[in-house]
Amino acid sequence: MADCVHLLKLCVGAAAIEDLAAWQDQRRALTGAKNPVHITRMSPKRAPEILAGGSLYWVFKGVILARQRILGLEERRGEDGILRCAIVLDPAIIRTEPAPRRPFQGWRYLASADAPRDLAAHRANEDALPPALSAALADIGVR
Repeated sequence: MADCVHLLKLCVGAAAIEDLAAWQDQRRALTGAKNPVHITRMSPKRAPEILAGGSLYWVFKGVILARQRILGLEERRGEDGILRCAIVLDPAIIRTEPAPRRPFQGWRYLASADAPRDLAAHRANEDALPPALSAALADIGVR
């Protein structure tokens, strides 16, 4: 089996992990969906590798801080008639060690070897550092 690959996405409009969680909970309550879904214009060409255990890594203000396991990739037609990709996510948001990332548009592939590690279990409930501080610490190698 091929090694899994992940997706990397800017979390636009959310300043913190809690904002993302609240927005996803609100959308699920509104739609009645079991799992959060992120709609994107392009479908990943490497779907089999993503579905082999990949996650969507979220970038907050220039720093990867969290991930969600990808459960599926589904075609969805928008109200405008355009076909899009729905990335179906596990509701659990897993905090990761901070890792700086430059801005980009859309999503990017992220190799497993380049993905930040999950935050240690004993640190998972700590308050998140401000993104600017996380980025500065990550830049100098302190996590």
